[in-house]
Order: sequence, then C-alpha cells, then structure tokens
Amino acid sequence: MPHLRIATVNVNGIRAAVRNGMHGWLDEAEVDVLTLQEVRAQDEHLEAAFPGWSILHDEATAKGRAGVAVLSREPALASRTAFGPDEFDSKGRWLEADFALGGTPLTVVSAYVHSGEADSPKQDEKWKFLDAMTVRMGELGADGALALVTGDLNVAHRPLDILNWKGNVKKAGFLARERAYFDRFLGAAGEPAIGQEGVGRGMVGQLSDTRPFVTEGDGKGLGWVDVGRAAAGEVPGPYTWWTMRGQAFDNDSGWRIDYHLATAPLAARATNYRVARAATYAERWSDHTPVIVDYTY
Repeated sequence: MPHLRIATVNVNGIRAAVRNGMHGWLDEAEVDVLTLQEVRAQDEHLEAAFPGWSILHDEATAKGRAGVAVLSREPALASRTAFGPDEFDSKGRWLEADFALGGTPLTVVSAYVHSGEADSPKQDEKWKFLDAMTVRMGELGADGALALVTGDLNVAHRPLDILNWKGNVKKAGFLARERAYFDRFLGAAGEPAIGQEGVGRGMVGQLSDTRPFVTEGDGKGLGWVDVGRAAAGEVPGPYTWWTMRGQAFDNDSGWRIDYHLATAPLAARATNYRVARAATYAERWSDHTPVIVDYTY
C-alpha cells in the first residue's frame, strides 16, 4: 500500500549528530519527511549535511539554541512559523509544512517544547507554549483535516511514558499540570476533557502538584491521537530519550517524550510505528531516538 514515511528526532545539534553517524541510520530508513528539533545550526550547515533534500528551517532567536526543521524528498507546498501571541518568542520551536497525502492536504509540524524547570521563569515560558499549542492544535484539527504534530514535546503524558515516574512527579516533564494539556489534546473531540487527575480541563482547578491551572478554550477534548501509544498499547514505553549520563540507556531508564500526535482521520492511516533505538550506547548519535510512522493513502 502506498504510504508517506515520516520520522522525527531531536538531534541534539545537527553537526554533532551527523559527525556521530546519523547518516548511517538515515541511509537505511527510507524516510520521505524528516522533522528535526534542537538543530542548533544555521541554514548552510543543514544544506551541507543533507544535499538533495528540500529543507525548511526555523532558527531560534538565540544562536546555538533550539531550532526546528522539516526535510523532505519533495518540496513542501507551503510553510508557516507564526505561533502564539505576537509578543511570544516561538522562533526555533514551531514549524508547519504542507504536503499532499494521496491528493489530500496534510500539515506536518516540527515542534520543540521548552524543557522547563518547575517554579521558575523557564516553566512560565513552557506554560505559554503549551497554551499556544492548545489553540493551534484546535485550529489544525478542525473540519476533519489531516494534521500531524511531531517532535520533542518534553512531557511524558502518563506513568507508562517514564520508567521512574514516582521520582519525577514534581519535576518539569512530568508535572500534573503539564500532563493535563495532553489530556486535553487527546480527549474525545467536543467532550469534557477529564484526565488523569480527575479535573475538567479548561476550568480552574487544583491538581496533585497543588498548582492551579487554566487552559485556553472551553475545556473540551481536541480529539487528537497519540499514534505511539495507540500502536504500543498499555505497556511501558517504548522510550525515546535517555540521559547520556550513567547507565540509563543500558538499563532502558528512559522517557517517552517524542511524539506523533495525529488528527483522528490521519491516525486511521498510521501503520508500522517504530522507535529506532540504537543497538548499543556506542552507536547513539543523539540522546533521543528517531520515531517513525508510515501514513497510507
């Protein structure tokens, strides 16, 4: 069956990733569209690293930080980087590219959500980003559209998505308020989004970390699908990020924070989900691993 193969990966610096063996994976992966996060480079570096590819790239305001890209075998039909309120600096963190999936319009997003830090200005920026993401995903998912948000979203949604979840409930990446946004993204479309903490999304409430929250909109589910969880079922992982320190990779002590979030009509076309985990620590070329899905048409 014909398909479009889409992969996403946080490269942790594209020049280092290429130097450490990224092309060995890419040469065998037969990817049609590749979304990258934490590129941390300029246009010329991507052009030199990926000759023959069509490249869309949004650099961060601060040089050497963040950066997202969408690479494709065929040029995108259009692209956008506008995201969130005008005063919010989202450069290097949200890039939309339009393609065709068997003649039907498809929007693919490369997103890099802030890592955050609990109770700090860094976390405030993450809340702003997640609020803007809620609004934009509502727009992208309207009227049965085919849309896909890929990337390092820096939130492990459920205890299944992080090995040591009990030790991280008060840390950025697994805060109850962060996970509540995902409860809404993935809640049934148009229905009150009641999530893991038992509080309706979109109203003021108190979560288990005792922080109040308010999300944009009417508190109803957006109806998107976590393609990875749908494919894997109710099992731990499969994880997509492991710290480079210690024995985390060898012990598979990881987090699942790299996603394909698809609108329901697109999720129905998703097949062959896989996490391209390196065979050994020595063969890693990033602290994240590619996540790959085929979308049929």
